[in-house]
Amino acid sequence: MKLALAADHGAFELKESIKKHLDEKGIVYKDFGCFSKESVDYPKFAYLAASAVAKKEYDFGVICCTTGLGVSMAANKVHGIRAAVCTNEMLAEMTRRHNNANVICMGQNVVTSELADKLVDIFISTEFEGGRHQRRVDLLTDIENGKDI
Repeated sequence: MKLALAADHGAFELKESIKKHLDEKGIVYKDFGCFSKESVDYPKFAYLAASAVAKKEYDFGVICCTTGLGVSMAANKVHGIRAAVCTNEMLAEMTRRHNNANVICMGQNVVTSELADKLVDIFISTEFEGGRHQRRVDLLTDIENGKDI
């Protein structure tokens, strides 16, 4: 498993904490930035990580900002990405199980580093159920491709 990791300055500390957790678990990742608390534009970093996931260079993305909202909006503009803001364990599980999300987004001012680690673990270990949920994910793809549903 390989993860694409990114954050803006508002979640630099959360990203660094997640990196330590991933290192402890032996999970491979690439840090797409940012690399300090200096102010940056979050769409650039969300785009880099989400694009790597969309190209299937990485299995999942973990992208953070102050709330998780801005980076989720940016990531969801990348064709093939289903990014979800997760603030609790149920959301992290269900967005994988039912929506086949490939990017988890979190906010440094919303979740603790301990919770973020737990959410990442749940997200990357939960399998997509398929079945009736595949039909719904296919409809999302149709919308993404400009088809009427």
